[in-house]
Amino acid sequence: MAKIGLFDLEKHFSFYGAYHSNPVNIFIHMLFVWPILFTSLVILYFTPTLVHVSLPNNLVLNYGFLFTLIYAGFYVCLDVKAGSLAGLMCFVCWVFGSFLAQHLGFSLAWKVVVAAQLFCYTGLFIGHGVFEKRAPALLDNFIQAYLTGPFFVLLEVLQMTFGYEPYSSFNDSVKAKVDANIAKWKEEKHKKNF
Repeated sequence: MAKIGLFDLEKHFSFYGAYHSNPVNIFIHMLFVWPILFTSLVILYFTPTLVHVSLPNNLVLNYGFLFTLIYAGFYVCLDVKAGSLAGLMCFVCWVFGSFLAQHLGFSLAWKVVVAAQLFCYTGLFIGHGVFEKRAPALLDNFIQAYLTGPFFVLLEVLQMTFGYEPYSSFNDSVKAKVDANIAKWKEEKHKKNF
């Protein structure tokens, strides 16, 4: 069933899809988006504890946990099935990111995070500039690009691999909106060039 407003998956995914229609760019995003989330959680391990609770393996309820909870909850609200998988993946990233942060310590972790993120973002910008030939979505909708990117990469993998649709006719409806958005963008780009 389609949802509206903030949880309108079709609207969000068609916006994202309009910026990710080239197969090479899509593949690049599949490689680099989740590592950006993971490394963000590594560095967020060093943020202050929000709630003091005794958890196993020195896990702490800090900003990394809060962001994980927000991301996972939002994904489940967008689509229960794929969102639950994405939410589980977020929590796995939080747990393993915390272990890696503990192992590296702050002085090494921030260097690893910066290097990994620079590498991943360079790949994403190459994907957009060379293959998509369109600026990344983050320039038009910063929050949407960061909050929904990991979920949409997973959703694309589920669609390509298993033909997954959150509901009947979702893929057809999104494709029509993506095509319309791309056509509008090309028309505006053409007008600017003249």
